[in-house]
Amino acid sequence: MCLLLVVIVELLNSAIEAVVDRVGDEPHQLSGEAKDLGSAAVFVALILAEVFWVSVIIDHLG
Repeated sequence: MCLLLVVIVELLNSAIEAVVDRVGDEPHQLSGEAKDLGSAAVFVALILAEVFWVSVIIDHLG
């Protein structure tokens, strides 16, 4: 389920980037911030998946 969460967040990030790119090509602070926050959400989901798998491995070994 954690890996599915990563895929969902990545899809949402791609949607945000597509909308920002559709609105305009000129650089804007809020456009950059939206893209950065989407990327940060993907990073947090990846960290969550890693923590989950490390806890599963530790539980399995111990």
